[in-house]
Amino acid sequence: MGRLVIGTLLANANLSMKEFFLMMQEFFLFSVRAFVTIPKIKRYWRDFLDQATIAGTDSLPIVLVSSISIGALLAVEVGNLLEDFGAKTMLGRSTALSVIRELGPLLMGLMLSARYGSRNGAELGAMKISEQIDALRAFGTDPIAKLVMPRLTAALVVFIPLTAIADFAGLYSAALFAEHYHKIDPGIFWNAVFPRLVLKDFVVGFLKAPVFAIIITLVSCFNGFIAQGGTAGVGRSTIKGIVVSSGLILVANFYVSKLVLENM
Repeated sequence: MGRLVIGTLLANANLSMKEFFLMMQEFFLFSVRAFVTIPKIKRYWRDFLDQATIAGTDSLPIVLVSSISIGALLAVEVGNLLEDFGAKTMLGRSTALSVIRELGPLLMGLMLSARYGSRNGAELGAMKISEQIDALRAFGTDPIAKLVMPRLTAALVVFIPLTAIADFAGLYSAALFAEHYHKIDPGIFWNAVFPRLVLKDFVVGFLKAPVFAIIITLVSCFNGFIAQGGTAGVGRSTIKGIVVSSGLILVANFYVSKLVLENM
C-alpha cells in the first residue's frame, strides 16, 4: 500500500515537472516571437498608440497615488528614526535613495502588473475562449504581432517616463511631509537630495522599468493565450498572470539592484 502511494506521488510529480518544462518552452518561444515581430510596428501603429494610452495615461492615477503614499510614509517613519539620532537633515538623502533606487520602480511595477497585466490577460483570454485568436490565424494575421507586440512595445516606451513621474511624486510628497511634520526646511531637504545622487542611483531605478515591462506584458499575454475552460478559465489565467508577474518583479527588482550596484 505504501509503495503504491509513493509510486502515485512520484508519477504525479513527474507529470507536473513535464508540464512545467513544456510550458516554459512554450513561453520562451512565445517571447522570442513577440520580440522578432517588433520591426512590424509600423503596420500596427494604431494598436501601439492605443496600448500606450492604456499603459501610460490611463495608469497614471494609480501610479501617482501609490508613489505619493509611499513618499509620505517614508518621510514620517524614516524622519522619526533619524530624529532619534539627531540626523533629521539626512532625511532627503535617505528618502531619495529609497524612492529612486527601489520603491518608486517597484511600486510602479506592482501596480501596473495588477492594472495593465490583468487587462491584457482578461482581454486576450476572452479572445482565446471566443476563438477570435484562431480567426486571426485563419485570415492570415499573426496574432502575436497583432495583439502582443504592440502591448510589449508600448510598455517598453511608457514605463520609463512613468517611473520618472513616480519618483518625482514620491520625493515631492516626502518633501511636503518633511516640512509640515518634521519642520525641515525644503531647502535643507532638497540640498540633501540632488548633490548626493550619482549616476548609479538613476541607472538602478530606470533599468528596472524595461525589465518590468517585459515581465508584465509577456507573462500576462501568455496566460491569456493559453486560457481555457470558459469564462472561469479567463479568470484563472488573469489571476495567474498577476501572481506570476508580481513574483517575478520582486525577484527581478533584487537582482537588477545587485547587478548594477556591484558593477558600477
